[in-house]
Amino acid sequence: MENLQRYLTHSKIDVLFKQTKEDFVVTEVPLYEFSNEGEHIIIKFRKKDLTTWNAVQIFSEQLGCKSRDIGYAGLKDKNAMTIQHISVPKSCEERLEKFNHENIKILEITRHNNKIRVGHLKGNKFFIRLKRVTPLDAKKIEEAIAKIAVYGMPNYFGFQRFGIEGDNYKKGEAIVKGELKEKNRKLKQMFINSYQSYLFNSWLSKRIEISKLIEAFKPKEIYEKLSLPLDLVEEMKNQKHPFKILNGDLMSHYPYGKIFYAEDLQSEADKFFDKDRVPTGLLCGKRVKNSIDFAYEIEKEFEEKILENGARRFAWIFPTEIESNYKEDKNWLELQFELPKGSYATEFISELIH
Repeated sequence: MENLQRYLTHSKIDVLFKQTKEDFVVTEVPLYEFSNEGEHIIIKFRKKDLTTWNAVQIFSEQLGCKSRDIGYAGLKDKNAMTIQHISVPKSCEERLEKFNHENIKILEITRHNNKIRVGHLKGNKFFIRLKRVTPLDAKKIEEAIAKIAVYGMPNYFGFQRFGIEGDNYKKGEAIVKGELKEKNRKLKQMFINSYQSYLFNSWLSKRIEISKLIEAFKPKEIYEKLSLPLDLVEEMKNQKHPFKILNGDLMSHYPYGKIFYAEDLQSEADKFFDKDRVPTGLLCGKRVKNSIDFAYEIEKEFEEKILENGARRFAWIFPTEIESNYKEDKNWLELQFELPKGSYATEFISELIH
């Protein structure tokens, strides 16, 4: 994805990061506390070298239930050590005692009234180890972390969304335009989702480009190039956050809440800077709101008629609980942080090292 722009750091730092179970640990943060009673058994487990779907299939086979009866909140990487939850029917209880698999360890068992559904997730905590980090690089990364702690970061979709070759979105585009047919429903969905993600990333890059221009030049030098009124450019210039809010942006309370249109730009920009709300971007599709006014003038360039359901996605996120520990004797930098659901740890790393 060549169009992706790194926003808060400018020169690439040459460190080693591999997604392995030793250097990449993901821990799911549930949306709610489990009630410890009800018809569904909640299993907290640790897995390695398995996708979430692999793990669900293994539980299905050993517990004697159908995979569709197993609930999970989100998909986790294969190339990582991951800790997450699934729900299984109460009827699985007896077989659960005999469950055994070399790549899965059950950590806790409780109960809940409802099946876990996709999206029933507050976020994820990450542990990541960077290697071959010199003392100078460690200092640069610490400076980047300090900026992210203040300003947050763009909520790009990560490379995982686009397939091994990075071109799944092209297949999705061809399907949307009627140039390609895909009989496998899951593959079709994956390709279309990839295309939605590509359009979102492209829109986000464009908005970042506009924000950089506004930061770098005087209002009179840029308002004609951007086709925006001079008074609006001046108002955006006064916003404290480097990502600029436009008239008609669809905002969302952060980290969750209703979406609404930005009207008083200065007020919304101040609250955005205070991490109270964020602008959202379009995932094209049915049953989704568009931005309006000048915000829509940008958004419509990346709008496509897609028959799948659409959504609004945070354009910006604020990582929390960021900690770093530099081990100079090994040239390792260990990072811990938490991201909201749907955000990518690999993008956090990209912000630090590019």
